[in-house]
Amino acid sequence: MTCHKRYKIQKKVREHHRKLRKEAKKQGRKKPRKDPGVPNSAPFKEALLREAELRKQRLEELKQQQKLDRQKEQEKKRKLETNPGVKASNLEPVNEEFGQRKAKNKAKAGKQNPKKLYCQELKKVIEASDVVLEVLDARDPLGCRCPQVEEAIVQGGQKKLVLVLNKSDLVPKENLENWLNYLKKELPTVVFRASTNLKDKGKIIKHLKLKKRAPFKNEVCVGKEGLWKLLRSFQETYGKAIRVGVIGFPNVGKSSIINTLKQERICNVGVSMGLTRCMQVVTLDKQITVIDSPSCIVSQLNSASTLALRSPASIEMVKPVEAASAILSQADARQVVLKFTVPDFKNPLEFFTLLAQRRGLHQKGGSPNVEGAAKLMWSEWTGASLGYYCHPPTSWTPPPHFNEGIMTDMKQGFNLEELEKNNAHSIHSIRGPRSARSILFQSSGLTNGIIEEKDIPEELPRQKEKQQAEGEDHNDLDSDQESVDEEADVRFPEKCL
Repeated sequence: MTCHKRYKIQKKVREHHRKLRKEAKKQGRKKPRKDPGVPNSAPFKEALLREAELRKQRLEELKQQQKLDRQKEQEKKRKLETNPGVKASNLEPVNEEFGQRKAKNKAKAGKQNPKKLYCQELKKVIEASDVVLEVLDARDPLGCRCPQVEEAIVQGGQKKLVLVLNKSDLVPKENLENWLNYLKKELPTVVFRASTNLKDKGKIIKHLKLKKRAPFKNEVCVGKEGLWKLLRSFQETYGKAIRVGVIGFPNVGKSSIINTLKQERICNVGVSMGLTRCMQVVTLDKQITVIDSPSCIVSQLNSASTLALRSPASIEMVKPVEAASAILSQADARQVVLKFTVPDFKNPLEFFTLLAQRRGLHQKGGSPNVEGAAKLMWSEWTGASLGYYCHPPTSWTPPPHFNEGIMTDMKQGFNLEELEKNNAHSIHSIRGPRSARSILFQSSGLTNGIIEEKDIPEELPRQKEKQQAEGEDHNDLDSDQESVDEEADVRFPEKCL
């Protein structure tokens, strides 16, 4: 940014703040509204006031007791530090207290392990579903398939598995057709592009009142009619209402597909990974119900690029330079240079330096922010705007968990001829990028996932090596204080104060 532009922006900001101060000065200060308290006409007024007063006294006594306990433990710790030759009998109660606290923290961490909850919810979705939609990112369809989940679906009984190629507008049409021809040999495959301009239910009603037109544009979504007809044909063949489960890895667009089918923003969607944490049932009509599921858990045995693209961990929890370097090593360097408009580079570190200079990412002193550039590239690669594609394998071989009988059973009950026509219409209506403007990416193959809870490694939160006991006690006391406050709020509302 030039100095002229920066100074102009600063001047505008100063003028804006001055205008706000001037308007606030004209309005004057508003007196805070006084709490009216409990009205005289309220029944049992005296009892409510007495209970509120007792509640205040109990909270004050609890705070004082916590303060005294904290001071006693600090004194014990000081004595241990100043007098190293203390008898073992004096040390035993302190060690027992610390051991109990550590056991409590371990129990809390075990209860709150999100990955185990994800596995439980995913199993529930597979068991409750008659048809399972496995959502794949069209930029890397093979890398979005999980053999463990597909094997669990096959072993679950008479369940149908359908592949949905989402984000199909981010790959060239030729590549999309090649992937469709490759995948439809195994399972029914639907070309899809989820809508992104959906609005909340309240906003939709307001929009309809103001402007008498449909709030959703049909040209934005692609493949919705084909998926609807496919599910409807299976429901008619099945003879009763069906449940459709939606599964897949993070950021493939599971919730977006459900919102598009419902034409309403019901499920949470966003750029960050792992927003859906529990199963959510959405009723499309009387005969079809859709179940949203949390993301599949990625095994740590996969390659570094697979972990970087499919792991639900945030960018702050993983080293961004290593993750972005693993992704960059499998991309075409010449097309990366053209896409990000940077000079030729020899190694990933040089690329991140050039990208930081190009995007204006600098640290104190003017040095380029390499880590910020790695985070930027990683977020663009896992987002829904960067166009890259992978070539399908040259020869088709069925996966080990499928055979000809299973693939034939999976296709029964669906109108495949009509599905093929709808896919051809969807590909024709999609305006995909050219091959020259996309980045060629080398896929790592199938991504191994975790279904069983016992296979998830125990991950405890990282703690500092020199953490004081006072901080741990303070956290425990804060949690106790919150539980007391919640219980008191339930029994005595704040309006009674």
